[in-house]
Amino acid sequence: MSHASTVDVLIVEHMPREGPYAIGVALEAAGLPVRACRTWAGDPVPDSLGGAAALVVMGGPAAAYEDFPGRTAELALLRTALEAEVPVLGVCLGAQLLAEAAGGRALPGRVPRIGWGEVRTAPAAHTDPLFAAAPERLPVLHRHGDGDTVDLPAGATLLAFCDRHQVQAFRIGGSAWGLRFHLEVDKSAVDAFAAAFPDEADEAATTPGLIASAPGHLADLAPHRDAVFARFAALVATRAARSATRTFFTPMAATWEERFAADTPRYAAAVARMGLRSGQRALDVGCGSGRALPALRAEVGDEGAVVGVELTPAMLTATAAVEGRAGLARLLMADACRLPFAAGAMDGIFSAGLINHVPDPAAALCEWARVTAPGGVLLLFHPSGRAERAARHGRPLDPDDPLAEENLRPALHAAGWALDSYEDATRHFLARAVRVR
Repeated sequence: MSHASTVDVLIVEHMPREGPYAIGVALEAAGLPVRACRTWAGDPVPDSLGGAAALVVMGGPAAAYEDFPGRTAELALLRTALEAEVPVLGVCLGAQLLAEAAGGRALPGRVPRIGWGEVRTAPAAHTDPLFAAAPERLPVLHRHGDGDTVDLPAGATLLAFCDRHQVQAFRIGGSAWGLRFHLEVDKSAVDAFAAAFPDEADEAATTPGLIASAPGHLADLAPHRDAVFARFAALVATRAARSATRTFFTPMAATWEERFAADTPRYAAAVARMGLRSGQRALDVGCGSGRALPALRAEVGDEGAVVGVELTPAMLTATAAVEGRAGLARLLMADACRLPFAAGAMDGIFSAGLINHVPDPAAALCEWARVTAPGGVLLLFHPSGRAERAARHGRPLDPDDPLAEENLRPALHAAGWALDSYEDATRHFLARAVRVR
């Protein structure tokens, strides 16, 4: 079963009136389903991203430096998303939490900021994936009840600021954004804001007032608001399959080797079935914690080349953490369906348990054929048979399983492979194919 089928966007909401608004509209337009965690209604914060393609954390009445219910779990969820390098969007409270999760600090302030006001884009915004087309001055809605602010973590990029609060928007790494203001608002959001905080709305430092001035401000804001969130949704959609894989495997990476160390001899036995020779070039695609790398190196010798490719950064970290393993191969972070190698660059490809996790198994087999020289070998392996794995997960055998022989054989043939061995035993799965064209 491919985890791409479970792709959605997880949105954490802290108040019934502080929903995603324009963010949700953009995600829906991009065909991305939303999974809401409404902490205000008693929903527990998930202990994992569960294969989500992105994480959005909305605003709320608390501050990130306060010990509110769910704070620890939300910080853990944000740290997982940052480690997995999946798209993140934090709004108001969510931005504070994002900064803290990345090593910065949320701090109380002295000057409240409530109502409409401009922010100015920083020079880095001109090349930012979301804010590149934003104007120098952007009208937005603020709600900083005690003037709370953030100290950005090292390496963060400032994208917007204003005179009262220097940090208004920022980016962490290449795919996580924090917005201290409410860019997501539309008319219904402004009405909900006023209903939720009537005293603050009355005192908002705007003329002629929050509600009365909303149409003009929203008209100015709307094209820029919609452009920013359309860019975010497009980025999420483009990376969805990759992000879902990363969010699924990242929490397990640190203990992966410990959990499956007993399988190492079976990996070595499977690699031996490839028939590699000294001096050849071997690739472990989806190498995980690198369990097959010692056997691959032994087969090709010091004169050969071994490369391990993995999509999940935490898995490459796990490989490097195993004593002596990192030095056995060149380790690369890359997509198994878009490998960074020339045609015919490899003599053999080993892949354990990956084909069920790629979004398009047929495309993966074609890509692996592209980078394999004629006569080269592909070995698909799993330390459990298909029936054993299905029973372990409490489900019947899937007739659409890409590893079922009636599916795998024609898919291999179409990609330029000839299947010469197929074993679906109780204690292992093994399919060996040779590159024929």
